[in-house]
Amino acid sequence: MDTNLLEPTVYLVEDDAAVRLSLKLLIGAHGLPVQDFGSAEDFLAAWQGEAVGCLVLDIRLGGISGLTLQELLRERKIDTPVVIITGHGDVEACRRAFQHGAVDFLSKPVDDAALLDAIRRGIAADIARHRAQGEQEDVRLRMDSLSEREREVLELMLEGLPNKLIARRLDLSTRTVESHRARVFSKLGAGSLAALVKLVVKAEEA
Repeated sequence: MDTNLLEPTVYLVEDDAAVRLSLKLLIGAHGLPVQDFGSAEDFLAAWQGEAVGCLVLDIRLGGISGLTLQELLRERKIDTPVVIITGHGDVEACRRAFQHGAVDFLSKPVDDAALLDAIRRGIAADIARHRAQGEQEDVRLRMDSLSEREREVLELMLEGLPNKLIARRLDLSTRTVESHRARVFSKLGAGSLAALVKLVVKAEEA
């Protein structure tokens, strides 16, 4: 994965210009890049799917509401962590926000420390998610590099068969099986059978 993707940004969606500026200055003062938007529509128009960060989202916005935006992101498989802020929250809104994966639900006037803590938790979770996706993609590419014969050998290795039995099963010489086996370990970057099994499990999860 491109390491630039792991540079986190806070995306702030708030239609009150004064509140938006205040929050932007607060977040920026703690060393976090901020992109601010006055509406959900502006945010969606600028959104880049590979971005890493956290979305700070007001519930009440002109046009698409904050909760509707959160639900739209979930429907589109966009898993960027969301911190909800509101001056008009209720139990039902809180429930909806957490049902769709909100990191936190904070009432205005927002406590600075609570907001920064929620943002940091969201960013940490998003970085971990992107790294896991990168590792899964790497495993998938390694698996795709195997030839059809190497895959056959791998499957029998995972059944616990020794080289002689693999050779008999595939009608190959033992030396040929040993050669295929060595290429499987090399291409998958595994130093042991246990490491090989772990990689295959990751590939299946991916």
